[in-house]
Amino acid sequence: MNKKQVFLNEVIAQIKSKEAKQYVTDELNYHVKEARNYWIEKGLKETEAEEKAVEQMGSPVQLGQQLNKLHRPKVDWILLVLLVTIFGLGFLPMFSIPIGEYLLATKVIITLIGSASVIGIMLMDYRKLKKQGWLFYSIGVLILLVLRLFSNTTINGLPLLRIGPLTIESIMSLPFFFLAWASLFNLERLKVWQFSLLFLLPFFLLFTVPSISTTYIYTIMVFSMLWWSRFSRKIVLSIWGVSVSCFLFVSLISWKFLGVYQKDRLLAYLNPEEYSDGPGFMILHVKEFLSKAGWFGHFMNKEFIPEAHTNLVFVSFTYYYGWLLALALVVILGLFIARIMIITSRIKDPYGKLLLIGAVSLYTVQLVTNIGMTLGVFPLISISLPFMSYGLMPTLLNAILIGIVLSVYRRKDLTRITVLLKK
Repeated sequence: MNKKQVFLNEVIAQIKSKEAKQYVTDELNYHVKEARNYWIEKGLKETEAEEKAVEQMGSPVQLGQQLNKLHRPKVDWILLVLLVTIFGLGFLPMFSIPIGEYLLATKVIITLIGSASVIGIMLMDYRKLKKQGWLFYSIGVLILLVLRLFSNTTINGLPLLRIGPLTIESIMSLPFFFLAWASLFNLERLKVWQFSLLFLLPFFLLFTVPSISTTYIYTIMVFSMLWWSRFSRKIVLSIWGVSVSCFLFVSLISWKFLGVYQKDRLLAYLNPEEYSDGPGFMILHVKEFLSKAGWFGHFMNKEFIPEAHTNLVFVSFTYYYGWLLALALVVILGLFIARIMIITSRIKDPYGKLLLIGAVSLYTVQLVTNIGMTLGVFPLISISLPFMSYGLMPTLLNAILIGIVLSVYRRKDLTRITVLLKK
């Protein structure tokens, strides 16, 4: 065994992380090779040059201990504390709505599944997903095609495919498209026309399923990640400009072909009082509950609120527990965004950064839209409040996002060790 290998073995013996062992081995081999080439240029023989390069590295035990400390897997306890807090608050609506006791046991199971998903994904090396972009994209498209062709039931206007206990819905495609676009945007050879085709296929399928809310979330996610892709800022701004122009043009053209009921729903958002006996009824109902909530709510008043544990969970939460706790809830949910953005600023890996941008955009669009629609800023659509709305898929989607963030954070220090080796 040569001197270099003995040195590497002693360094690696000090490192506890299995993921870091191979990484450090590759890095040290690289630096030994660079230093060896330097001494060869100075006139030393190859064997002598390699020994000289190894000697420059210093004590293998001390270096190994430094690298072990540097590359120790990290856990973002701030994000985990926020997650535990919001999971706990997620049970409060169950205690206030009339059918909460019936749903409580299922909520416990959903929360456990979500928690297990977060921990499992955090422990997984996110870098192994980088080369699976086409696979994830294909799975997402396949889910939408199955729904488009074989859906057999509808709930709140959303088509579903039920096969025994299994229910397939459009939101299931989002995690796959999220992972797919993080990989695709990391490709240097991706062209604008390829991006356009890859974006439009899921968009068309989602729009024709139909699933307006999932289409909306998907679009926001992709165009947010686009800004951090390998495309130049000029190209990105051009794509955004063309897309907004096309949207406005299609919206104006589509207005002429909308039915009376569809036009009434849109107009009711602008003037609900005029449509109080129709589509404006729910908007006025929501405003009434929010206006009656007060600072401390009406916990003992078991009044019926439509979709109180799903899309309108923020309305029921505010009405039963008051604006004081509702504002605290918004702050806690908002802290997730702030924390993920702080982590994003510390990540050097382009793929990891794209994952975090996608995660924060997916999370933010749900949070802002759900609260916005209950406050009358956005039209009422079928969209969940992260970690608060009842249901396996909404919880699982956001658990996957947080798990990915924790996985990237856990490996954020597996970076080049050039600076340390020069000291």
